Parts: sequence; structure tokens; C-alpha cells
Amino acid sequence: MTTPDLPLAGIRVLEFCHTIMGPTAGVIMADLGADVIKVEPAPDGDKTRRLPGFAAGFFVSFNRNKRGIALDLKSDSGRAVAHKLIAGADMLFENYGPGTMERLGCGYEQVKHLNPGLIYGALKGFLSGPYEHRPALDEVVQFMGGLAYMTGPPGQPLRAGASVIDMMGGTMAVVGALSALEERRRTGKGQYLKSALYESTAWLMTQHMAGQAITRRPVPPMPAREGAWAVYEPFETADGDQIFIGLTSDNHWRRFCVEFDRPDLLDDPALASNEARVAERPRLLPLVADIVKARTTTEIVEIAERIGIPFAPVATAADLFEDPQLNSGIGLLPIQMPNGDWTKLPRLPLEVGDHALGLQRQAPAVGEHTREIMAEAGYSGDEIDALIATGAVVAA
Repeated sequence: MTTPDLPLAGIRVLEFCHTIMGPTAGVIMADLGADVIKVEPAPDGDKTRRLPGFAAGFFVSFNRNKRGIALDLKSDSGRAVAHKLIAGADMLFENYGPGTMERLGCGYEQVKHLNPGLIYGALKGFLSGPYEHRPALDEVVQFMGGLAYMTGPPGQPLRAGASVIDMMGGTMAVVGALSALEERRRTGKGQYLKSALYESTAWLMTQHMAGQAITRRPVPPMPAREGAWAVYEPFETADGDQIFIGLTSDNHWRRFCVEFDRPDLLDDPALASNEARVAERPRLLPLVADIVKARTTTEIVEIAERIGIPFAPVATAADLFEDPQLNSGIGLLPIQMPNGDWTKLPRLPLEVGDHALGLQRQAPAVGEHTREIMAEAGYSGDEIDALIATGAVVAA
């Protein structure tokens, strides 16, 4: 099922993916209206469903709005079903380890004759080059690409607090796939494309590489960086919370001083410009800290919003569930957890015209739509039953 009025309605995507990178590409396409069919290994489905701890939410986070089919691609019969589905698809995404899809008989060179218009997206650890045969993970490339170094304090490299590289790699795959879709509209031909974790990390490091090239000095980690703005960090409030305040312009500084009745600071020639204030940070920051510490978080939020300076209470994941902005109508979607409980999770962070990029279906159970998808591909009920009996396919 696709929603007819959504931008990508009518596009069919096969997703041979697990964990986060590939499913991110799939959920973006699905939220935008594509018919995304998640192809899971029979009999037990995607191993991501059963991950514990930090990874417990991976599957439910990135698999909404998709239909699900479970195939044994190691069997001739299961592989034949996959090939039939590929013949009728617009796109295919896969993010298995190097060579896996080829071993399963579903690599690009093995299937492109089935569908000359197929856009085949391989989401890997590395693009073409000397590293392309290496396996990779989000955390691996964060260390390898310098992001962990930039995130942690000196001597303590630290991965970012979300799977930013998996999600970036998946998003870049969608960018490539949509460009290939437009090219196919002009030429009638599909093509092979790749996105990668490592190169996505390097892309995020662009500003730091450029900074080093300009300054000719090593770039320190973010906690030890040379600040471009004098006031740009979290401060403690009267009730023991923290709030980030960024005074990035002279107007911000003027409004701050006027609001808190500090004409002495406003008239101090040593604080007359942002560049001057940066040089005075050792003296300035304790003064700002004392001003903020005298007010509660609620008071600082009201003031900062009223006078138009950048601010942010330091939030946790739990705070987002009740965030007024996210709960204003389009920010969160009702999602059912594997145990049957319900929660709210962020929707695609886009506004596209008047389209409602909402929830069409929950993440599928293993093989939930096997019969439906196979019937659409031309299989009879008896043929489906026979394949289920052999274990080549699984139906919920």
C-alpha cells in the first residue's frame, strides 16, 4: 500500500538491509510514499529485531511504513522469488557485508539483466578504493575518520551520541537513488550506486579539514576548541540545571547586558566586539555564569526567548517525548513497541508542501506481507503454500 498523494507514490523499493544504514534509506523512501518491501532472511527475520541494550530500539525506529517478506536466499526457490520481485522493482537497497549479495545470487551483475531500469543501491563501509573490501560499522568509521577524536576531550576519543554515520550514509543513498531516478526518466536506464560510512564521516569532517588547511595548525577536539564566539556554552541555573547560551553577535551581547542591567559590561571597551570578548573569555565567562546562576531555568528560558538570543536547555532523550515543538502536530508519530506498548518517535524531519508524511503502517512482523507481495508478483495461492512448506519463504 502506498498513499497516492505522497511524492514517491508508485515507486517500489526492495530493501535487503539490516541494522540502521540501509533501513534509514528505506524508511525515508517509505515515509515519502514509496512502496518499500523489506526482504528479511527466513525463518527468523532480521537479527536487528533481537538486539539488546543500546540497540534495542533499532528495528522499530527504522522500519515503519514498510511491508515485509521473509525469504531463504540460500535456496534456489527463495532466490527465484527474490529475482521475480527484483524484475518488478524500481530500486533495490542492500547493506550487507562486501560480497554477501553476490554469494546469495542477488548482486548487481547477477540481476541487472532481469530489470534494465533497476536502480541498485549498495550501502557499504567504503566507496571504491583500497578499503572497499573491509567490513565497517558506524563506530569504526567514527574513529577512523576523525569524528571520535573531534567529539571527545583531548586524549579521550568518543563516538557521537547517536548513529549519525549510519543515518548519514542511508540519507546519502537516498540522494543518489533519487538522482538516478531522474536520470532514468530521461534515459530509461537504471544504474548501480554506492554510499558509504567512511566517506560520509569524511564529509562531516570537511569544516575541520578546511580549518586546518587555513590556519596551518592541528584542529583540537571540540571540547578544547578555540571558540569563534565569546559566549557559547552551557551554564548552570539556580535550580541546578544547565542551559546553553550562545551570544554570537554584538546585538545578542547588547540585549543580554540591557536585560540583566549590566551597563558596566556593555560600556567596557575591552568587550566592545565579539573578537574582543573572545580574548576576554577567562574574565567574561565567570561573569555570565554568575548572571545565569541567579535565575531558574524557567526564568532564563523566558528571558532568552523574549530578547531573541540563542539558548537551549540541556535535554535528554526522555525530554523529547513531551517537547512542545515535537508535540505540536507533526513532530512525533505513534509507534508500537515489540512488547505491545505504545510510544512516540520522531517523524521524518521534513515539510514537503501540504503532504502529511505520517504513519501508514507499523514495522512489519517477520513475513507479515509475504502472501500479499507474492500474489502481486503473480504467484497463485497453491504456489505460495508450497514455497512456505519448503521453508523457502515464511509468512506470518
